[in-house]
Amino acid sequence: MTALSLHTRISLLLTAVVACMMLVLGGLWLTSTRNSIIEEVTAATRVCEQWLEVLVNEARSATSPAANDRLLATVKAAGRIRANALEVLDATGRQIYISPKPTYKAGRNSPVWFAQLAEPSFAAQRIGAGSLTLIITPDASRASIDAWDNLIVMTAWCCALLILLFIATRYALNRLFYPLDKIEAALQSTGQGRFDIRLPIYSTRELNRLAFAFNGMVDRLNDAVNDNVRLDSERELSRLIQTRLEAERRSIAQELHDELAQGITAVRALAGAIVQRSTVQPDLQGHAKNIISVTDQIQEGIRRILQRLRPLESTRLNQTLERYIEHWRLRYPDISLQVELADETIQTSDALAQVVLRIIQEGLTNVVRHATATRVNLSLRYQADYLELTLADNGRGLKPGFKEGYGLTGMRERVAAKQGELFISCAKEGGVCIQIRLPC
Repeated sequence: MTALSLHTRISLLLTAVVACMMLVLGGLWLTSTRNSIIEEVTAATRVCEQWLEVLVNEARSATSPAANDRLLATVKAAGRIRANALEVLDATGRQIYISPKPTYKAGRNSPVWFAQLAEPSFAAQRIGAGSLTLIITPDASRASIDAWDNLIVMTAWCCALLILLFIATRYALNRLFYPLDKIEAALQSTGQGRFDIRLPIYSTRELNRLAFAFNGMVDRLNDAVNDNVRLDSERELSRLIQTRLEAERRSIAQELHDELAQGITAVRALAGAIVQRSTVQPDLQGHAKNIISVTDQIQEGIRRILQRLRPLESTRLNQTLERYIEHWRLRYPDISLQVELADETIQTSDALAQVVLRIIQEGLTNVVRHATATRVNLSLRYQADYLELTLADNGRGLKPGFKEGYGLTGMRERVAAKQGELFISCAKEGGVCIQIRLPC
């Protein structure tokens, strides 16, 4: 069954309230009508009694039998006396006269239930007139039928007014809530991803507040979508940049290995030949040995550069990190580096391993350049489906108004490209603590 609309329900509710008020007024009207009938019939009965008392007194003052005949003739000529039925009994109790039925709205009577509500009960009055007895019976049926006719007319008017009220209320509500259809359409469009729809200004304050709230919500949603699009674009750009950088690093490493390594090897071989052939020329032999020493240093330097440019020889991150950490400790023996790696072998993609290593390289480089620290704690462990990296030092910490440099910005970009999280805070013992979570 289809549910009634809000307009119809409100209209029916208002109509029902007015109908209840009309029923209450109808009850008050019925009470007033009953009291009016009582007053009318009582007054008519009193007048009838007074008139009959006059006639009876005249009959009593006369001693001839013809007085009763004149009284009976007068009563018959009077017929019904207003709202009273008149009955005459002789000395034996036999009915010798009864007034005719009323001619006003003859043949009609109000319904029994209404008569019970509207017609009061009256006792018959007996008046003795010598050998005759006059009985007056109050009759409220004509007043009751008048009240019934009035009730029918009023009921018809009330029904017409209720129907008119329902129609007028529904029409007014339709006009009042007409903008709701437009608001519903706007909400559906917004739910489908359209944020270019705005609601106009309405004359109704409540609808106007709703329109302002909707427009503000759409503006915020539009800004949020634009921010997400911009963030996704920035992440994609950062990913492309990082990919390009890694490609450039590999290309440079390849060039260094292919070009410089071969040239240095050739120089070292030539210097070795000079050493062997210049045994009689100590000065020349000394210079040749110096060349060999310098080439060894250059080869070691190139090896370190290649290690930084292409550190990953496999996807076993633990082994790569251990080699890098050992190399770092040799270069900076004054800084204590405490390392805690996951017990199990961390098997990741080359891209993720590259990100982790670059972040650690950048973090340790910042410690050397800016922290003036004597101790660094590095931990890398699995946490659910994440790699959790923590790098903390005991250096001088962050200065007030600190602004991130290129190093931290690069770290954030790498983390964002992998949909990770980066947090920077001051360590408890002083210094800086960097925490990173990367999905793996």
